[in-house]
Amino acid sequence: MNPQGERWTTDQVLALAPDEASRRAGGKLAAPGPWSETGADEGAVWGQCKGSGKKPYQTVVDIKGPAFKCSCPSRKFPCKHALGLLLLWAGDGREVTAGEPAQWAGEWLAGRRARAERSASAPSGAASPSRAPADPEAAKRRAERRMQRIGAGATELEQRLEDLLRSGLASAERSGYGSWDETAARMVDAQAPGLASRVRELGSAVASGPHWPAQLLEECALLHLLDQGFLGIERLPAPLAATVRSRVGLTTEAADLLTGPEAATVRDRWLVLAQQDSDDGKLTTRRIFLRGERTGRMALHLSFGGANRPLDVALAPGLVLDADLAYYPGARPLRAVLGERHAPAAPGPVPPGCGIDAALAAYGDALRDDPWLDSWPVVLADVTPIPSRDGTSWQLADTDGESALPLDPRCLGRTSLWQLAAISGGAPVTVFGECGHRGFLPLTAWDPAPVSL
Repeated sequence: MNPQGERWTTDQVLALAPDEASRRAGGKLAAPGPWSETGADEGAVWGQCKGSGKKPYQTVVDIKGPAFKCSCPSRKFPCKHALGLLLLWAGDGREVTAGEPAQWAGEWLAGRRARAERSASAPSGAASPSRAPADPEAAKRRAERRMQRIGAGATELEQRLEDLLRSGLASAERSGYGSWDETAARMVDAQAPGLASRVRELGSAVASGPHWPAQLLEECALLHLLDQGFLGIERLPAPLAATVRSRVGLTTEAADLLTGPEAATVRDRWLVLAQQDSDDGKLTTRRIFLRGERTGRMALHLSFGGANRPLDVALAPGLVLDADLAYYPGARPLRAVLGERHAPAAPGPVPPGCGIDAALAAYGDALRDDPWLDSWPVVLADVTPIPSRDGTSWQLADTDGESALPLDPRCLGRTSLWQLAAISGGAPVTVFGECGHRGFLPLTAWDPAPVSL
């Protein structure tokens, strides 16, 4: 056994960064110059980094979490010091040697392990008493009132769509985005954030280009279908009703999925296919895609962070995690919450993939169950990225040359496309991404180690 544990790759470390600025700053600290008292064992890496003050910053990383602790004032997790330390450790191993943790690092690691042991010894399935509502009847009445508000919002939205079709789609171009923004605000007041989000998409469709009438009509049809689904939700099959509830904005608490009376977890060795962070200026969203080694099921773990709320899970692509997942209810479950971890994450193999025809069939099957899906995660095997003659479009082609899949226009112009082409070198590669009506959006490629795109 390696006394420093399984060493990560540089790509796995950089995948943990909260943003591009952190990647660059961490890269500048991936040299031995500013570091002292560095060390590592099977479960952690630690060191002190010289900063602008008199005292160096004390940085420690629990690589089994992973989890991070640094004495710097940064609110980013991981901070640039943690990234720099991990990059230094991920090198040739000569700069970060095996040893016993320093006192300050050992105390933090011991505290984490003690909490993990207490959590593991707690009775499985026992819900936290604080999660139970103080007054179940009052909670039930609040839920009923919210359903009524959403129903009123859906009815109002149906009238708005009817008025639009009666007056003609051209009226949407004349009225501009303001009217849709007002309607979206009314859906927020109706406690239906999912409807509000789709209404905003109607407003942006008008400015989407010369084919905006077709796109607007498509979005109106999907919104009408969602409205009607909610207004007649009692007549829907339970899985489809759960999908409709989630689409309008009614969510299930993650703790209830793991410990509630109907909790059902799936244990597997989950391969991390991709980790993708996005920031709208107020909220950072982290999307982690996984696939079960035994079940073959896809899963999407979502976490959200703000200025004072760090993202709770970071898993680099290429790792395998022996853990329990609980899926959110729905006609085509995909989103899941991470439960108990039975072993530390370790590097995994290149995932098996499918051809383009099978990928399109998988998206079609998912769309049949959930008509509001934009895409479905798939792993493509033995595909070659090919740019058009003028470089304005790309496609992935099967090795037999019989099928090709256009790439999502949203990724055009990104350096990641040329990175994918460089990884391929004109030869077939394995690529993970999202297959949808816009095309294929590549997120990770294997060469043979995973590379985030």
